[in-house]
Amino acid sequence: MIKSTLSGLALALGAAAALRADVALAPLFADHAVLQQGKIVPVWGKADPGEHVSVTFDGQSVGATADKDGRWVILLTALAPSSTGAEMVASGRKNTVTLRDVLVGEVWLCSGQSNMEFTVDDPRHPDFQLQNAAEEVANARFPLIRFFKVAPQVAESPADGATGSWTSCSPGTVGAFSAVGYFFAREIHRSIGVPIGVITSTWNGTPVEAWMSPAALAGDPSFAVVRARWNRAPPDYPHRNSWEPAGLFNGMINPLLPYALRGVLWYQGESNAVRAGEYRRLFAAMITAWRSHLGQGDIPFFWVQLAGYQPPNDPGGAEWAGLREAQAQALSLPGTGMAVAIDIGDPKNIHPHNKQEVGRRLALIAKSKVYGRTVDCSGPVFAGAERVGSAMRVRFEFADNGLTAAGKPLQSFELSGVDRKFYPAAASIDRSAVLVQSPKVPEPVAVRYAWHDVQDANLYNGAGLPAAPFRSDDW
Repeated sequence: MIKSTLSGLALALGAAAALRADVALAPLFADHAVLQQGKIVPVWGKADPGEHVSVTFDGQSVGATADKDGRWVILLTALAPSSTGAEMVASGRKNTVTLRDVLVGEVWLCSGQSNMEFTVDDPRHPDFQLQNAAEEVANARFPLIRFFKVAPQVAESPADGATGSWTSCSPGTVGAFSAVGYFFAREIHRSIGVPIGVITSTWNGTPVEAWMSPAALAGDPSFAVVRARWNRAPPDYPHRNSWEPAGLFNGMINPLLPYALRGVLWYQGESNAVRAGEYRRLFAAMITAWRSHLGQGDIPFFWVQLAGYQPPNDPGGAEWAGLREAQAQALSLPGTGMAVAIDIGDPKNIHPHNKQEVGRRLALIAKSKVYGRTVDCSGPVFAGAERVGSAMRVRFEFADNGLTAAGKPLQSFELSGVDRKFYPAAASIDRSAVLVQSPKVPEPVAVRYAWHDVQDANLYNGAGLPAAPFRSDDW
């Protein structure tokens, strides 16, 4: 009888143990991970409700108790950079998880649509042809640069988990990395000499509203049109999944929260070009909401302004100009920066090949605004225009080191009188300003530069950085 009772108790305890959940870390915490230096680092995962979990790393040992849903989180105090891989250990009653080769350095999140997804050299994406790809791959020996690519996932509500793994940079792996992310990381790594982690969460051909959180979309009554438009889309709409408002935030951004980051890089806007006016508010709201969800203050948020391209269904030729203006207006938010790419586009290819320069320009912004390097990070920015006789004199910020037209006459300037009709105009450099005039506009009142989808834009400052497209009017 006693033997039978003990056997039954053993079976019951065995069944209870089998039902007990293993301690598990969130997918971002894996072998070869990079943790953010100099910040509090949240580490989280799942276990049995009420279970005590301890995490040990870099001389710290911190414990937490899983809540009623089995979620737990601990906070590591600020970490010093380390290029030597270390172990992170998470322990509970039933099991221990050991992560190996964990580094500490700088972590950036790269997100957006296809131009951020554009890879260094991946045969699965034949439309993405990076210039000098073979040479770049052969020279990609940077084991302290690590990438985590989030698997595509749409979710109707905020998801907990994401699929992916950390990969060290080598000639055998770099081909599948985001080209913009890689060239940015390479520049920063060479500059500051610490490990760089890049988390890429991208989906080609997607609009900004898919990347916005439910809270962000609900935070402005004017955004109701976004959900209403989506609800009217037919069931066989080709982008039915990936275009769902908040669907990509729920599936591909929420699972990353609140991973400690240095900043965010963003390359998107092509899919919103037909509604540039709407994008102005959506983009700014997305930035503000992401910062709130991350809980790390106004972390740096830098993006790429759309390059030159001629959309086949834009007879007016200015949809992308409006979207570029909407992107530039988000610079009013603190801690933001914009890499101008108007001069390195391809009128016939929505995926321009020169991602090296895109990554370099983003890195210049980061070096100046984040890492305290004394570097020029902006091309000329429109500061105002005044009529001088029959010409307009255009003033610029970030032109103290002079202006240049890259060895040929200035292109892509236009003037208008009170009739609001713009005509091509001649332009010449006058120290740190530009004089613009046209015989067809003897009394000019407005000036524009590169105000079309694709332009031969060749105004630079002395640092070789391009002027952002602009207009002096608000017509």
